[in-house]
Amino acid sequence: MTRNSDWLVATHNAGKIKEIAARLARHGISVTSAADAGLPEPDETGDSFAANAALKAEAAANASGRPALADDSGLSVAALDGAPGIHSARWAGPEKDFLSAMKRVHEEILQAGGPADAAFVCVLALAEPGKPTRFWEGRVEGRIVWPPRGEAGFGYDPVFVPDGYDRTFAEMTLEEKQALSHRGRALDAMIREVFGG
Repeated sequence: MTRNSDWLVATHNAGKIKEIAARLARHGISVTSAADAGLPEPDETGDSFAANAALKAEAAANASGRPALADDSGLSVAALDGAPGIHSARWAGPEKDFLSAMKRVHEEILQAGGPADAAFVCVLALAEPGKPTRFWEGRVEGRIVWPPRGEAGFGYDPVFVPDGYDRTFAEMTLEEKQALSHRGRALDAMIREVFGG
């Protein structure tokens, strides 16, 4: 793999593309999204974040012949036995209604009697044709707040406050969030291994 190459990022999520592209650009990697490449989103039939990330990365690498990076990430709430977990996007439904999903998380925490402790988890998979798929995990602990706050970010960002902070991810700049986020930590681990820092 060369530093100056074009990777496929196996997602149709514009927020993820922006976050990943900004980090990889520093290492001479340009990215194309699966959406821009005209690749469909495969069904996420895995039973873990790693299995789903591999499924997406390997499908994109096989279809394009290029290195493909995919993540599977989600919100894990302690009071809900780790839910929504790998089903985090599905809780938003086909319309990607994350306001509804955030409300469901809030209501189920109340029904369970708390606590509001939660973590964002991300597993990155890098697939290259003819090579074993590699994995990296990032995790950030925090808590769920209600009502949602902030206009930045995406997904569950408006209700997640990382430990040691009083602002949600959606109230932070992209740079602040990247320095703390589960995806940022997984990307950092990948960059250290693949690019040496």
